[in-house]
Amino acid sequence: MKPLVNVHGPGNDSARNNSDCPHVVLPEEVFFTISIVGVLENLLVLLAVIRNKNLQSPMYLFICSLAVSDMLGSLYKILENILIMFRNTGYLEPRGTFETTADDIIDSLFVLSLLGSISSLSVIAADRYLTIFHALQYHSIMTMRRTVVILGVVWTFCTGSGITMVIFSHHVPTVLTFASLFPLMLVFILGLYVHMFLLARSHARKISRLPRTNMKGALTLTILLGVFIFCWAPFVLHILLMTFCPNNPYCACYMSLFQVNGMLIMCNAVIDPLIYAFRSPELRHAFKNMLFCSRCQWKC
Repeated sequence: MKPLVNVHGPGNDSARNNSDCPHVVLPEEVFFTISIVGVLENLLVLLAVIRNKNLQSPMYLFICSLAVSDMLGSLYKILENILIMFRNTGYLEPRGTFETTADDIIDSLFVLSLLGSISSLSVIAADRYLTIFHALQYHSIMTMRRTVVILGVVWTFCTGSGITMVIFSHHVPTVLTFASLFPLMLVFILGLYVHMFLLARSHARKISRLPRTNMKGALTLTILLGVFIFCWAPFVLHILLMTFCPNNPYCACYMSLFQVNGMLIMCNAVIDPLIYAFRSPELRHAFKNMLFCSRCQWKC
């Protein structure tokens, strides 16, 4: 998926020559370390939900979906570094069949990470809407079975779309589709927020009687959404500039920050689990039990 990932290929040489901005290079060790931390943190989230029955609810399953998306983004960078290491040591033929196939598979993980994050945040937003305005019917509407079906449909769609985008990644419509998913998610969630605000004004007394956890969940979603936009928007903008103005000096100047934008994406996978732990006492308690109780059992 060279147009979306390997952005400093031959097509951008003239742009860099027309720009006075130096290309910002970050150590691969930093990327690798942050990616490892991201995988471990999100794996801890998944294990916490799996091992604790009180966390096995629709809300936490949707959070697990977001954790899987973040983990795929971190795993992408780890596998990419391993592939580069094998190529540099001579174990892989440069631009050979195996490397090309492996590169496409790894790039699919990156696209799947973005699509999964967008879908998971959208589903979480819809779930929070139901908990606030349909609190009495929520458990009959959002059953565990329906939750599993929703996640199955979401990930089937994301996987199929991710593979398709990698196959047709050299086409401009594919890039536009990839970039348009980001604002579409924002429009959907913003629409839910506006509708929630309008309903809240007319049902203020009813909402005031809702459990604090319902409103707290909506605030947690807002924080997650803000972090997602901050971490992914620079990369999406990079893709658009690379597609439509690769030789413009101003565009090239922004594209010189590609590795910084990539670092923000890796940081998103690290920040999200910290938000879960900070905002959810149940998840925080599960983390403590897993980390400290396991250590005590190991000493015994």
